[in-house]
Amino acid sequence: MQSAGKLPLIVIAGPTGVGKTALAIALAESLNGEIVSADSRQIYRGMDIGTAKPTAEEQARIPHHLIDVSDPDVMLSLTEYQVLAYAAITDITMRGRLPLLVGGTGQYITAVIEGWRAPEVPPDLILRAELQAYADEHGSDALYARLSAADPGVIGLIDSRNVRRVIRALEVTLISGQPFSVQRRKDPPPYRTLELALTMDRALLDMRLDQRIEAMLAHGLLDEVRRLSAAGYDWRLPSMSSLGYAQIGAYLRSEIALDEAIADFQSATRAFARRQLVWFRGHGDPRWIDVLQTSQAETLELVRNWLASEAEADDRTSAIGS
Repeated sequence: MQSAGKLPLIVIAGPTGVGKTALAIALAESLNGEIVSADSRQIYRGMDIGTAKPTAEEQARIPHHLIDVSDPDVMLSLTEYQVLAYAAITDITMRGRLPLLVGGTGQYITAVIEGWRAPEVPPDLILRAELQAYADEHGSDALYARLSAADPGVIGLIDSRNVRRVIRALEVTLISGQPFSVQRRKDPPPYRTLELALTMDRALLDMRLDQRIEAMLAHGLLDEVRRLSAAGYDWRLPSMSSLGYAQIGAYLRSEIALDEAIADFQSATRAFARRQLVWFRGHGDPRWIDVLQTSQAETLELVRNWLASEAEADDRTSAIGS
């Protein structure tokens, strides 16, 4: 429990495919809540199937925020996301409803609940272009090796495949002469947070992920990726080179067979889920919930009890101050 007098925020985190959306909608319906998405790919318009975006019916049942806020060729920085998330959480709370921050992008969630603040180093467009050219020529792993050599503290903090963030971290380190990892400040927001992290047996999760990808293909993933390409979105964009879109793109460019693209998509998704679990185990102190052993009703009761205890703490604080 955190200090009383702050705004309640429920966080539902965990790996892709574990059931975050279904649980979040059930809790929101029972608790007069609204959902703030913490998914770095569901922000993109037109990328619905491959990102497992909540369906139109699900979004009609419960208001969702920070979905479809950017075109696929417009980057949204971590700081920009954080600002939007804080605004959404405040708006939901001011209307007397309960905000639920839901998603699998660990950096989004941690930035919001811990109040990360980016280093105050102005951008150097020439240096950025040089670093991007290096990544294009030598690959993202080589660029990440340069960063980790200059700042070992970024290991586990920044995904080596997120070239844009690696470039920014290198930019900050090279310009300031100080490691990026030690320049991050925290300004905790006025929330008291219950963070739930969902998990399940790994073999079962892997099977569910494989089946979900097959369902994505059956529901038109190939056509979705074709439409995005036809709209002029470059394959090298972070959005278009992300999980699923990269593999299907390789197939559409006739670089690999469809069976190989699907197998690569499934393998990469299983590995991604494992990395998500590693993140949530290494950041914060969530309450872990095995979705196969804990019912939605039991989780709802847990949240209700937490909210009640927080309300009692507020009452005690008010009584002491009166």
